[in-house]
Amino acid sequence: MRHCSVQVRGLLTRDELDRYNALMEVGTFLESQTRYDLAYTVQKEVDLLIQPAIERLKDKSRARDKATQEYLEAKRHVTEEDEAEEED
Repeated sequence: MRHCSVQVRGLLTRDELDRYNALMEVGTFLESQTRYDLAYTVQKEVDLLIQPAIERLKDKSRARDKATQEYLEAKRHVTEEDEAEEED
């Protein structure tokens, strides 16, 4: 079974995390029994389960990128003002 990243797991809701852990336990058991055909189905369920958390991670990344862009624009604006004052 493939685990999702720590960042994605951190953004799962309590219910999603409980279900994720249960599915991973079932999948690991199935793999230990060499029932890879059924483990594959469980892995597909895990992949569907984590999609909302992946979207939340992307949203956080977009918000961080936007904040960085705003900071850099503000810093550039201040620098331009300082340069204009030095010329006067």
